[in-house]
Amino acid sequence: QVQLVESGGGMVQAGDSLRLSCEASGITFSTHTMAWFRQPPGKEREIVAAVAWGQGIITYYRDSVKGRFTISRDNAKNTVYLQMNNLKPEDTAIYSCAAHRNEYHIRSAAYPISDFGSWGQGTQVTVSS
Repeated sequence: QVQLVESGGGMVQAGDSLRLSCEASGITFSTHTMAWFRQPPGKEREIVAAVAWGQGIITYYRDSVKGRFTISRDNAKNTVYLQMNNLKPEDTAIYSCAAHRNEYHIRSAAYPISDFGSWGQGTQVTVSS
């Protein structure tokens, strides 16, 4: 059974940084594309960033976080990270990591949410102005 456990959320002020971590188990981590999604209050879940399987060279970011957020992975630790810098109030959301349903899948564009079959419980990020 796949388990994804996020950590690192919290309450910060605009301009601060946070680093989210997501440790995976029950999955061959290195062969799966991983992603971070978020669900702002009263809105639908949206993809934030994704990192391809393997060395994680290919990444995707939604436009609103480009230049501020960095996704990375450490296959030796079965962990995916999201470094968030210069946080803004509009980044306030529940952040969840997810594993792609299929091994060796890769895209350079946005992934549909239906591509991901395993989810973490989520971690709250709140950014005050």
